[in-house]
This record gives sequence, structure tokens and C-alpha cells, in this order.
Amino acid sequence: MDKQQKYQEAIIAFLEDYSQIKPSSWKNVQNQVIIDRINNHYQLVRVGWHNGEHIHYAVFHFDLVNDKVLIQENRTDLPVIDELVDLGVQKDDIVLAFQEALPV
Repeated sequence: MDKQQKYQEAIIAFLEDYSQIKPSSWKNVQNQVIIDRINNHYQLVRVGWHNGEHIHYAVFHFDLVNDKVLIQENRTDLPVIDELVDLGVQKDDIVLAFQEALPV
């Protein structure tokens, strides 16, 4: 298995695992795992209604670019990097894309 395929499988396993977790008070909200293997975009999205408000947001959003896993969004306090490493992603191949890089 090449690196890209290995990382795709790790990201999908992570998202599918976390898609089982839903806020207990949100009865009309569902989790959707969105997988675009061709363009290498992967998301866990919450969609539905809560207290008369429409809910739609990405809990997690990952992109796979040049054999790097870009974490575009993480709306949790979960140790995502550690969990991806446990799933076989090399730590040096994980980029926190939502944080601005400091100029050199």
C-alpha cells in the first residue's frame, strides 16, 4: 500500500470512528462522513436542526496534499495528531493548516 492510500485509510477510519459520537441533546442532528478520494478531501459534518436553528458545520476537515495530511478544521479538543499517528500517519506528514505559519 502506498503512502497516499495508507493515509486515506487512516483519515477515513478516524472520521468513521468519531462519526459515532453525537451530542446527546441534539436529537435531530446527524453526523455525515464526506469522502472525496479523487480530490483528497475528507470531512465529518454535523447537519440537522436544534432548538429551531439549522446546524451545518465541519467538525473535522482533512486534505491530503503531496503525501501530507492537512488538518483544515478541528472543532474539538481531541488529540487529533496523536490519533492519526496511532493510525499510521507519520507525525512529520501532519500539518495544522488552520494555524498561520510564522514568517522565517
